[in-house]
Amino acid sequence: MQNASSVKEFILFGLSENQRVQKISFVMFLFFYVIIVAGNLLIVITVTSSQHLNSPMYFFLSYLSFVDICYSSVTAPKMIADFLVENKTISFAGCIAQLFGVHFFGCTEIFILTMMAYDRYTAICRPLHYTTLMTRHVCSQMMIGSWVGGFVHSTVQTLLTSFLPFCGPNKIDHYFCDVHPLLQLACIDTYTVGIIVVANSGMITLSCFLILVISYIMILVSLRSQMSGGRHKALSTCGSHITVVILFFGPCTFTYIRPTSDLSEDKRIAVFYTIITPMLNPLIYTLRNEEVKSAMKKLWSRKVISEKGE
Repeated sequence: MQNASSVKEFILFGLSENQRVQKISFVMFLFFYVIIVAGNLLIVITVTSSQHLNSPMYFFLSYLSFVDICYSSVTAPKMIADFLVENKTISFAGCIAQLFGVHFFGCTEIFILTMMAYDRYTAICRPLHYTTLMTRHVCSQMMIGSWVGGFVHSTVQTLLTSFLPFCGPNKIDHYFCDVHPLLQLACIDTYTVGIIVVANSGMITLSCFLILVISYIMILVSLRSQMSGGRHKALSTCGSHITVVILFFGPCTFTYIRPTSDLSEDKRIAVFYTIITPMLNPLIYTLRNEEVKSAMKKLWSRKVISEKGE
């Protein structure tokens, strides 16, 4: 990608400059990344191979797990490798590609979480119309819309940043390339660009968060009139989703809907939505969901039986 920059590469500070901390972090985050890939991949395989997990909720869950793998893979491998080297450099093109990936998969995940909330609202508040409102065709269109929305958002953020002139310094106080750190390194006044970036991210985050809040308010109102058995099952399913939403939306909202500030604080918060939440999602959804646990047991038992048969 060509622009008026004299900077050809950037130097990432990473999470810590302490050598001992970096060695410990290497082992810890490598373990986290293995859990992210293995846990989310297990959910994708379980949902796609099970005939019982064919409802829209599991359709969205499988894509959420796939996006989590992609989202973490944009930043985690580079961060883990950088723990072992002294010069944590990334090329200009690589930096812009990482920026695009972070916002593409992050925004897509926001849309998927919003669709999952709408799915729960439809299932609990409009049960008689659920099968006609949430058909496989409708779910597929919603999913395509999420990917397209994530692509458009990421393209805007990337274009606004990539055509800025970077003349030096080239040191980024972060473990991956993001909009705010790059805006601080540009050679020109980025106030207007910063406002557009915050408005773009804020509009998506706040509108989706508003839909989520309205959905769950209506769900809670509707559950008041239901029997205790059905209420407990619905609350259990919604509780998992609300937990994921809080873990993901909280840090994202704090980082992206306010102007650039303390980058050292931002990078610590970024660990939550790029590493911690994708790692916890499989645990949150499986530990509270008997159907998923049952499907996983059947999948594992079939695998063991087939191996014995061989």
